[in-house]
Amino acid sequence: MKIIFLGTGGGRFSAINQRRMTGGFRIDNLGGKNYHIDPGPGALVRTYQFGLDPRNIDGVFVSHAHTDHYNDAEIMIEAMTRGMTQEMGYVIGGKSVLSGFESWGPCISRYHQSNSKVLELEAGDVRYFDNCLIRATPTNHGDPKGIGFQIEYKDFKISYTADTSYFPELSKAHQGADILIASVLRPGRKSIKGHMSTSGFIKLVNEIKPKLAIMTHLGLKMITNKPIAEAKRITKLTGIKTLAAFDGMSLDINYNNPARARIVSLKDVDAPYHGSNSKISSYERKNIDKLAMKNNESDEFDLIQRRRFQ
Repeated sequence: MKIIFLGTGGGRFSAINQRRMTGGFRIDNLGGKNYHIDPGPGALVRTYQFGLDPRNIDGVFVSHAHTDHYNDAEIMIEAMTRGMTQEMGYVIGGKSVLSGFESWGPCISRYHQSNSKVLELEAGDVRYFDNCLIRATPTNHGDPKGIGFQIEYKDFKISYTADTSYFPELSKAHQGADILIASVLRPGRKSIKGHMSTSGFIKLVNEIKPKLAIMTHLGLKMITNKPIAEAKRITKLTGIKTLAAFDGMSLDINYNNPARARIVSLKDVDAPYHGSNSKISSYERKNIDKLAMKNNESDEFDLIQRRRFQ
């Protein structure tokens, strides 16, 4: 299993200035399936940038109705469903994201929900999908229907707090987590309403005692305050290995010992099939028919065939 961070910036100001990317993260090869969590602004582009394929996902999860978490959800769903031409995958999210609640959402149109299995969750709900169990965990954040997730596969549990402040009940919802991924916006005790700071995260780690703790969704103050140093301090205080995620970080997870996860820094890939390549036109001439056939993109393939016979 891999956990791949396509963006570790958090909050509206990080999203606007892109000092850290905001593409969310992927969990790949969990029981043979791949899932994209909170695909915020740039998720599609960052997926290609780090050499992944947005069509190679089996579910899109969105925790709450804030743009830095849902912005690219619909285009990722289109990729998953091959342009909304096939019924594929799962769309999982809170009520505000999928149905709308008061002034919040909906963030994913009914059209984009129509070709996938949809799980609309509220805190405390437990559902099965693919070969996994998912628990919706509570949050204390601006969106009153926002949720976090705990995903369980063969007794292995990955928890994601999403955006929330620390509160005593939070650790109960994430008990048993082997890996805890938390949105930690600010360093030290400098918390703001609805968000966690390092001090709250330390309490959470001490109460849950995961095998591996990961900070992501970092705000501007955290980014400028050396998040790696914060992670080392948390590790020393809690005795739990803690990482500060960075853009393009891929973790190869050992189910038996997550603390020994292998960290890989993904490189910017000059992929021949997307616009970052300055030689795209020549690649297209050589490979468009192969790529179209491989991905069942009959419109492009038919076009090139027609040109050959004109």
